[in-house]
Amino acid sequence: MNLQAAALQWLAEGRAAIVVEVCGHRGSVPRETGTRMLVDARHVLGTIGGGHLELQAIEHARRLLRGEALRGEQQLALGPTLGQCCGGAVRLRYRPLADTEPASWPAAAPRFALQLYGAGHVGRAIVRLLEGIHCRVSWIDARESEFPPECDAPHIERVCAEPVEAEVAQAPPGAFYLVLTHSHALDLAITEAILKRGDFAYLGLIGSRTKRARFMHRLEARGFAPDTLARLTCPIGVPGIAGKEPEVIAVAVVAQLLQQSSQAATRPVKVSLASSD
Repeated sequence: MNLQAAALQWLAEGRAAIVVEVCGHRGSVPRETGTRMLVDARHVLGTIGGGHLELQAIEHARRLLRGEALRGEQQLALGPTLGQCCGGAVRLRYRPLADTEPASWPAAAPRFALQLYGAGHVGRAIVRLLEGIHCRVSWIDARESEFPPECDAPHIERVCAEPVEAEVAQAPPGAFYLVLTHSHALDLAITEAILKRGDFAYLGLIGSRTKRARFMHRLEARGFAPDTLARLTCPIGVPGIAGKEPEVIAVAVVAQLLQQSSQAATRPVKVSLASSD
């Protein structure tokens, strides 16, 4: 459950709680303006960056809940005031949950929109990690039985479709794609559909360098230009992480998705079209 949904639930339950919000910052700080944290007498949801800053903010919020007449805002220089080495400063605002209207909180943009093809072992391991990341995922497989029953994250949509490659057309411009199905032929069909679309920010294909070479040869024969094919990532995952266990691969792949999303935020989407139909 995200922080906004949790705040709405606490509000409906009538919980006495304080919303701690970073309402201004300058310099190097743990979290930026707009970051929120919920504090009641026993629980803390969200984070404004951890460390001494967060511990002091939690204590301040709980003293307010106990009725102490404290200020509703604090201006804190992280180095001189708290002994933290970030070097910046933050302004914190403390307000009762009942006064904050969490339904109107601005929604943060997802880090990326991902089409994930394949509900096998690696796909499941990747999805488990993505459950805790602010993104939007369409998890696609033709085999309904492959989806595990326990995944119910609201930002992860399961799509059972046939043919699966037809789902490529449903992705938004600048989407991320991961192709890791049980079939090389299906991987090729999906990859070809994504390359024909051309407006992807990231295209990852599971496999070895040998698989990449074979796919490159086949895709070149189908008319794809070298600069288009150069945008295909295969093998997937940040380099330097050894191991073929699904969980290890998943960590490397999700790290690469986060890395690519940070880079994609600062560059325009490229559109490359195949030279043949």
